[in-house]
Amino acid sequence: MTGGGRESEGGEEEVRGARRIPGPRGAADDLDLESVPLPPLPPPGGSAPDEAVPEQSAPEPERGHGPGPGPDPAAPEPGLGLGPAPDPDPDPAMASAPVVLPHQVLKALLGAWALSACSVEETAAVEDHLTGCAPCADEALRLRDAVGLLHTDGSLDLDPTLRTRVLDGCFGRRPARIPVPEWAAPYDAETARLDALLRDIGDSEWHAPVRLQWFEEEHQVSRRTTVAGVIGHLTAVDGLLSAALGLDDPLDGGKAPLDPTERTETYWAATRRPPTRAVREPWRAQSHELIRTASFAGRNVAETSVSYGAFALPLQDALLDRAFECWVHGGDIADAVDYPYQAPSAAHLHRMIDLAARMLPAALAGRRSAGLAGPAKDLVAAGAPGRSLHLEIEGHGGGDWYIALDSPAAVGSPERAVAQVALDGVEFCRLVAGHISPVEAAAGQEGDREAIRDVLFAAASLSRL
Repeated sequence: MTGGGRESEGGEEEVRGARRIPGPRGAADDLDLESVPLPPLPPPGGSAPDEAVPEQSAPEPERGHGPGPGPDPAAPEPGLGLGPAPDPDPDPAMASAPVVLPHQVLKALLGAWALSACSVEETAAVEDHLTGCAPCADEALRLRDAVGLLHTDGSLDLDPTLRTRVLDGCFGRRPARIPVPEWAAPYDAETARLDALLRDIGDSEWHAPVRLQWFEEEHQVSRRTTVAGVIGHLTAVDGLLSAALGLDDPLDGGKAPLDPTERTETYWAATRRPPTRAVREPWRAQSHELIRTASFAGRNVAETSVSYGAFALPLQDALLDRAFECWVHGGDIADAVDYPYQAPSAAHLHRMIDLAARMLPAALAGRRSAGLAGPAKDLVAAGAPGRSLHLEIEGHGGGDWYIALDSPAAVGSPERAVAQVALDGVEFCRLVAGHISPVEAAAGQEGDREAIRDVLFAAASLSRL
């Protein structure tokens, strides 16, 4: 039995000296009290260890020659642990050896150390190792930075403009082999932005209700459809440009009407079931084909006439018109599905405003012929310049335009300006799109009130389904 106990003590000393990862630290109740060595008991009739023997008042008789003084009844019973406290200095044999771990084990503990999941001994060993190991120190710093990202308070949602900014950066550093013409760039940008919105929405949101608004004569009208219906409308009207370039028209080119509203109604009527997200692929393929054809042909097709039935536009203006409508209806869809949608870039918005300003004299002449605008003036003297209105667009995409009031062929002149209207760029576009009434549009007005009213209503009349 004695020999077995010595072997056990020797085994414990070998375990304490081994290089190993300390196990989990248990609670005090989990300790094996039988394995903890107890202080030695005092000898029978003697004092506790390290306790001084009190002086005797009488010489102690020789042992075995008569009874000595009896035990003090007030003295504590031996072995009950009520004597003086043991020596506070621990036994060196009982002190645990410092944790010494190999490099591979310490490297494996770096992740737990970064998460503050190591024990006290492991933490001390890892931090001591990092002072002398540069690769592990770099890895530990990287892991600590990664742990900091797990506790960020910022939003993890991507910026809606990230895709546009990345593409702009790529194209700025590496131009396309066959660049998109400048007059086609707004259409390219707006179709890409709308396509990014459509990629983000779910299947159910394709059936979200959308109310399209425009202006007819003196009143604002609207039409209810869905997100998929709006894309079908864009596909039908873009077909006018495809037909002008000799590409496939989504409607039968020989029988399909040219008027955008009639084309849309025909396209919707040909769909037996409510349109779904399946309309996205044909629309996007058609827009890609238009951009590709315009890029390869370049100036040779810029002046190609595109008929809208009641009027016609050269292809470069028609693509700008389609970019404007793509942005406007993209905003309609974004409102329906609660999606952030920004205005076009300042350069593209300026070009859209310029197209509307150039179309205003003809729109004003059409309203005058229908009796909806005041009569023309200053046409008695041959060659005399007509009146003009100063249209001042402020903010995003702003500028100054002078709108001829008396003849669609005349050119506006600052010297003949009889009125001035100041508008924000986006608000002017909303007026041209028929989303706000002319009465609500102007931020600043000065001069001939009749001329101002005629121009604002002419701008609203440019809108259509």
